[in-house]
Amino acid sequence: MNSRSSTKGLIFNIMRYSIHDGPGLRTTIFLKGCPLSCTWCHNPEGISSAAQRVYRQHLCIGCGQCVDHCSQHALALTSNGVIADEERCTQCLTCSQTCPAEAMEFIGRSMTVSEVMEEIQKDIPFYDESGGGVTFSGGEPLNQPDFLLQMLNACGAIDLHRTVDTSGYADGDLLLKIAEETDLFLFDLKHMDPLKHRSYTGVSNEKILNNLELLARSGAQITIRIPIVPGINDDDENIERMGAFLGRLPEIREVHILPYHSVAKGKYRSLRADFPLAGVESPTPVRMEAIAECLKRNDLRVALGGS
Repeated sequence: MNSRSSTKGLIFNIMRYSIHDGPGLRTTIFLKGCPLSCTWCHNPEGISSAAQRVYRQHLCIGCGQCVDHCSQHALALTSNGVIADEERCTQCLTCSQTCPAEAMEFIGRSMTVSEVMEEIQKDIPFYDESGGGVTFSGGEPLNQPDFLLQMLNACGAIDLHRTVDTSGYADGDLLLKIAEETDLFLFDLKHMDPLKHRSYTGVSNEKILNNLELLARSGAQITIRIPIVPGINDDDENIERMGAFLGRLPEIREVHILPYHSVAKGKYRSLRADFPLAGVESPTPVRMEAIAECLKRNDLRVALGGS
């Protein structure tokens, strides 16, 4: 069997006509699974490496169709809506397929390289007109390395521009291998202090910083993306350290600073998870401008909001 037909990845979204994930109009493929658990994550549904059931109680009409069709008897209809017994659930998807109100959904679809390429090829006319292409995001796309590499090879075979959006938390040799098939990296830089980085993301930044330097010295094309989260990484000391570090690296001249926002609050509610940064406001335009000016002092081109 053709490996392209049999190799599968777990995808939780395919976004068309994206304008913030690389040059031109793009199709962004979101791969499930991430080794980080950032407190400000705006794609919490991408953290787990497994498919997840999402129940939207406000959409539920209480018909009981999902309960009746569950062969594992893992669901129960109560006065508080549908309750699931996760130990019984086999993720057969029947509940989401039978729900007439779309209150029940599974996030994470297993797709082959060929199946994803079929979706991508529908958008090729838009790439041609805008200079766009395909972006692989997540989650963390490097968390599914074999699938990602085959996807990059398949896109390269038909001359599509390929972008990888990554946290940089991966084996260095793997990153260099991926770089051979990647036209642009969107590399996230979150915090320079190792203890604070671990506190807010669950991992140290040592591997990330080493990999960024490794990638930069390999000649790879890199755009840095910095999420600006008030009270976490927006202090002057951290911004100055970021600017000094990036300014020393070859080929790193483009930096996008992205203001934190709370639009993912509904996603956490659907996942029945606490929203980690309740009460945290977005940084003000004045503060974003000040951060941009600080970074620019290191001979960096800085864009606000990824524009």
